[in-house]
Amino acid sequence: MFLSTGYIIAGLVLLYAGAEGLVRGSSSLALRMGITRLVVGLTVVALGTSSPELVVGIKAALEGGADIAVGNVVGSNIMNVALILGIAALIYPLKKTNDLIRVQIPVMIGVSVILLMMLADGSLDRWEGTLLVLGIICYTVFSIAQAKTSDNTKTLGGEEPYVPKGQRSLLRDVMFVLSGGLLLVWGGNLFVTGAVAVAHVLGMSQAVIGLTIVAIGTSLPELATSVVASFKKENDISVGNIVGSNIFNILAILGIVSLISPLITETIRPFDLAVMLATAVLVFVLAISGRRLNRWEGGILVIIYVAYVSFRVVM
Repeated sequence: MFLSTGYIIAGLVLLYAGAEGLVRGSSSLALRMGITRLVVGLTVVALGTSSPELVVGIKAALEGGADIAVGNVVGSNIMNVALILGIAALIYPLKKTNDLIRVQIPVMIGVSVILLMMLADGSLDRWEGTLLVLGIICYTVFSIAQAKTSDNTKTLGGEEPYVPKGQRSLLRDVMFVLSGGLLLVWGGNLFVTGAVAVAHVLGMSQAVIGLTIVAIGTSLPELATSVVASFKKENDISVGNIVGSNIFNILAILGIVSLISPLITETIRPFDLAVMLATAVLVFVLAISGRRLNRWEGGILVIIYVAYVSFRVVM
């Protein structure tokens, strides 16, 4: 048990360090090639902050842990909206933009509905994974095209903490990318190994482990981004980071993982998917009810997450 816990902690540290290195190196390389900060934010940063979910999902799926792979995404999406967005709002009330209300949040709700429908039979086949991957390609192209018509390049760009401001050597950027990728693979291996071992010792199902421990661990990049952005009063980055990550998790992460290895879930309940969809809808309701996500609304979101995790662990 002690060794397994050590694997989990070490895996968390490596996943976070790997994602940070991959994002910083890739962002700098992209800027060297003349790609705008906005495009970097929509592509490289989105991939980087979700890379722990991708690595853990592939590792779990290949080792027969489909419930961990799916539970990781579902649990991460619930945590992103309820806990991380709630904490960000508690730090500083979040303003909403028309783009988030009219486009991004409805898309998040839409892909959540699609996932719920696809998992109705308890599985994600390769053809469904293909549709999800095509979806993230279309979403990315649409977001970039739409962003080019707007003057607000910081809303989704994520420049603050991830896009480097100064010039570094090319070799250093390449080393960041390579070391980040290696740390992600290493951390993912340790994390999944430890999580599965703990689940067996405690008698917890893989689904519960994926929905809680694994989801919390792989959401650390999103947590760091939103909390730092909230302290800097970068409201659009706080909300856009969460919404974009949830869309990416469903379309890209589960799409890629199910293409590599079809997923058959046994213990992911319709209740978990319903909570994921309900939190997405709740954020939309809160968004259209006023121009800010106030502290008391953030407090409600945090309470919802704590109640969900408590219920899921007990049940």
